[in-house]
Amino acid sequence: MVRYVTAFALLATGLLAGAFGYGAVNLVSAFGAVPLDVRLTFHTALMHMNGVVMQTTMALAVLSSLALAVLSRGTARYLAGTAGALALASFLITRFGNVPINGRIKVWAVSGAPADHAAVLQRWEAFNVARTLTALVAFALIIAVGVLVARTRQAERVVAVPA
Repeated sequence: MVRYVTAFALLATGLLAGAFGYGAVNLVSAFGAVPLDVRLTFHTALMHMNGVVMQTTMALAVLSSLALAVLSRGTARYLAGTAGALALASFLITRFGNVPINGRIKVWAVSGAPADHAAVLQRWEAFNVARTLTALVAFALIIAVGVLVARTRQAERVVAVPA
């Protein structure tokens, strides 16, 4: 059972880190390369599409990491629990950092950006970096758990083989 939960946690945290990483590297760079009105329109459309997908991915990353923590022992338990907490941090940063700014961006796409828009967009980008890093570290911790689980299984096989 631990092997399957580890695989699912790897998948969920990997998808989360990959999606946030892609956005941080590619989308944010593209946002800076286009006129502000294009960025606001695209950002609004992207957030509409990402809402359900990213919330589901974050929830699966949190739940699978915490399930792995429950099923694991020792160091693997602490690593998986920390990964779950970091995936939860990604959700909380998104919910209380990025999402309120996304709401403002949605209004700006229709009515125009205020004078302080650059500072607000920089805050959005700072939140984006924070949630990307928490997701990436969560994924790295689940990789470490996978390595520990594999080594433990291999050691158990060696001990089980009669001399």
